[in-house]
Amino acid sequence: MLLGIDIGTTHCKVGLFAPDGGAVHIAVRPTDYAPDALWAAVDDALAEITRVAGLESVAAIGISSMAETGLLLDCATGEARTPFLPWFDRCAEAEAIAIARESDAYERFCRTGLRINYKSGLAKLLWLQAQGADFTGAVWLSAADYVAYRLTGAMATDPTLAARTFAFDIAAGTWDAEWLARWRLTPAHFPPVLPSGTTLVGLRASLHGLKPGIPVAVAGHDHVCAAFAAGATTPGVIFDSLGTAETLVGARPTQPLGERDYASGFIYGPHVIPGCQFWMSSLSASGGSVEWARALLSDTPLSYADFVALVAAAGPDPTGIVYAPYLAGSGAPRANPAAHAVFAGLTAPHTRAHLAKAVLEGTAYEVESMRRAAEALTGQPITAFIVAGGGEKNPHWLHIKADVSGCTLHAYEQIEATLLGAALLAGVGAGVYVDHAAAQAVLNVDSGIVYHPDKQRHARYRVIYEQQYIPLQTFLLEHAS
Repeated sequence: MLLGIDIGTTHCKVGLFAPDGGAVHIAVRPTDYAPDALWAAVDDALAEITRVAGLESVAAIGISSMAETGLLLDCATGEARTPFLPWFDRCAEAEAIAIARESDAYERFCRTGLRINYKSGLAKLLWLQAQGADFTGAVWLSAADYVAYRLTGAMATDPTLAARTFAFDIAAGTWDAEWLARWRLTPAHFPPVLPSGTTLVGLRASLHGLKPGIPVAVAGHDHVCAAFAAGATTPGVIFDSLGTAETLVGARPTQPLGERDYASGFIYGPHVIPGCQFWMSSLSASGGSVEWARALLSDTPLSYADFVALVAAAGPDPTGIVYAPYLAGSGAPRANPAAHAVFAGLTAPHTRAHLAKAVLEGTAYEVESMRRAAEALTGQPITAFIVAGGGEKNPHWLHIKADVSGCTLHAYEQIEATLLGAALLAGVGAGVYVDHAAAQAVLNVDSGIVYHPDKQRHARYRVIYEQQYIPLQTFLLEHAS
């Protein structure tokens, strides 16, 4: 058996998997950004799995997490000096602006694969400096790193998480000492970087049936782990992580970053698969838009079932409403944290049902803009999405996404792809599988539901997208402040 742990924005999840990738049991707890409370949630989830299925046969434990969320830990005592600073916390906006002013954006992009923003670990560390935090003998750990530390007593991270700090040289595979010195930091303020899935050390003590010495690994950035588990690592196929935020992930051979990559607006970084590099684009409020609409369209928040029923009441055709889903700004490839959400095209006959469906359409239009940008970058047609995440449970959303894009959508049967990816990567590191290809070979990614686009609706959506959405998007992103 393999165990996966994922620390997400909204929930912490622990999953027990058979060697063939089948889920035995998944335990879910709310994410708490207080370190001890977060660890208590993981511990409680492990206890649940022990009660239901037992953990005695676990061969390896893999841990993934959201990327930029982290804390400062005292290396001597093992105590957290700060709470977790979530990726969505805008506390470091001023520090991100200061970093941008004192650096060459293109040069830093070629080293990090990123453009600086408030989410980055480096910006958060500078904010902590400004608050007077004590950095003596302290280290910055991601959420996954912290859980690994609680399990093993060892501190380490992987390249996919290190790359989201804006302090890691992705080509050299090391912390950028010269760059860090400019900010009164050193590589010692960060943990060692090991290949994704590499065993840190064994579990340091028995825990809920887990035996001491079981291999524990930091598997990596949640979206990249999920793309690995979903098998979305071939040209023309991209992974769509559909949750609170929505992220598209594609893979390509590792290569130096240049002007074309910079112009694309995408984020880049090392993949969990050796010799590969990922590109990534994102929408911060995709499922977040759904949550907002659930609360907005009723006196009390609609249940998920009621929201799905409301969307169905709008009928199968396009609503004609254009929703720009920038409740939390826009992400790559046209990142602008100041962008705002907008509804356009409303008429008197439109109902609550049309507004609910328009929210789903708007997120699909934004994803279509990402898909087209990815095609321009790679020079290859993108004809298929592999979708996983909570949004996969809404079939109307997936039909809309297929109709807007004209692509085939494969709704991955294993919706906990991140957990499974973390578990499989730990299995590779522990020798359960001989290599990454062998781990992917055990999966049946064709077992889910397939959504094909309707040609007539695709044609209508294409007109709305090109003639209404793109002009509105351009205006909003160019005039946001």
